[in-house]
Amino acid sequence: MPLLPPILTALHFCALLGLCLYGAHRLWLLKCLCFDTHDVAPPPPPFTTQEGFPRVTVQLPLYNERFVVRRLIDAAASLHWPADRLEIQVLDDSSDDTRSLVDERVLYWRGRGVDIQVLRRAHRAGFKAGALAEGMRHARGEFLALFDADFIPAPDFLQHTVPWFRDGRVGMVQARWGFCNADHSWFTGVQALLLGPHFSIEHRVRYLKGLFFNFNGTAGVWRRSAVEEAGGWQSDTVTEDLDLSYRAQLAGWRFVYREECTVPSELPITVGALRSQQQRWAKGSIQTARKILPRLLASKLPVAVKLEAVAHLTANCYWLLGVVVMLTLYPAVTFRVGIGLHQILRIDLPLFLGTSGAITGYFLYYAARSGTLKPGQLCLLPALAIGLAPSISLSVLKGMVSFGGSFERTPKFGVRGRERVPGLAFLYRQRSLPYLVLNVLLFSFSLLPVAFAWERGALGAIPLFLLFPVGFALVLLKDLDELFISRRAS
Repeated sequence: MPLLPPILTALHFCALLGLCLYGAHRLWLLKCLCFDTHDVAPPPPPFTTQEGFPRVTVQLPLYNERFVVRRLIDAAASLHWPADRLEIQVLDDSSDDTRSLVDERVLYWRGRGVDIQVLRRAHRAGFKAGALAEGMRHARGEFLALFDADFIPAPDFLQHTVPWFRDGRVGMVQARWGFCNADHSWFTGVQALLLGPHFSIEHRVRYLKGLFFNFNGTAGVWRRSAVEEAGGWQSDTVTEDLDLSYRAQLAGWRFVYREECTVPSELPITVGALRSQQQRWAKGSIQTARKILPRLLASKLPVAVKLEAVAHLTANCYWLLGVVVMLTLYPAVTFRVGIGLHQILRIDLPLFLGTSGAITGYFLYYAARSGTLKPGQLCLLPALAIGLAPSISLSVLKGMVSFGGSFERTPKFGVRGRERVPGLAFLYRQRSLPYLVLNVLLFSFSLLPVAFAWERGALGAIPLFLLFPVGFALVLLKDLDELFISRRAS
């Protein structure tokens, strides 16, 4: 046991160093966006009747989406493209009344001349990847446009994306996600702030600098031959979109990102839904890193591409690093108490503030640039991240030791703006009790450094130490609130 405190202290500083590297990477992205010059390709000319339009297959993978399925099918059926060059596949793996809703809308649009069909499997093998692979076997299109259930493509979506495939090297075109319910609550507002930079900063920089970036599973178009040449949809990770993206780019296909083409989507409105979404993304990104990085690092790609790919695919480790910092904070402080708490803070405080300051500056720049700056949301973002970090970190660890796994859908309720949540939303509630217990324990543990600083009279350290219990309390209270609401609804 005498060795444990110094080991934990060393671990604490290693985790802080890892977070510093993550913060430095965020600053590098901002530097590239603001100061580097890029040759921006002009938009290609649209297709014309004289030359002929390419055939496009629109794929809509579904699983129990009763609240949004009508909206999705109606939007897909309203896409502007020659009717004889467009087909729509509803890949419906549902086991609830979504099936009847799908049949009703498909029958409606068939009666209006739309080429739309439903494909159903007797199983969910491979989950979304399996459904997309099955759909591609029946698809007639040269290009495949994909939309998840909560997305609402504009009628001119294909006109903005498909012409980019005039370049025969282009394998995928990704549009930017918009958020139709960002102003529903503080919770969705913080999520919009969290996700927005992934597109407007990360995707944009990676695309302009010729680095690898990913298809986001929806709101994009694939060249069918690129999917086939890369090995098709595979289900050995739970982020089949990220996996296919890297395999396709390793095969030599070029990706295009269109910032100006926005497809509205719905943000999770419950902490359980957000948690399951982030857990899947975290687990799948680590699985993809294990699968792809050995091959990528052994390739003859430029060093810059390799380094950015490592940073991209392992980025979710910052959740785990944050938890390690929190768990080792108390032993790291008490182990060095002999040199004085104020002296300790002269090292720890600048290091922590430098790390958090870089990341906060990253989100601040995005919010100011996009015109969505709300100081309250910016303050709540780190607290929400801290409260979610333990559960997401568990998924990172799972991704390190396993491949594949169950694909947990993120429930959506067809909510736009400040609309009320449907009364039947409780049918989709997710497990929260284990995370309630976990956050109670971590909340209690995170109070120890606060009590220690109070006892030693180091009042300047208390605001820093309080960030952790505030984050756990925030998520804990939201979990409890949603649990009580679902119980009353039941």
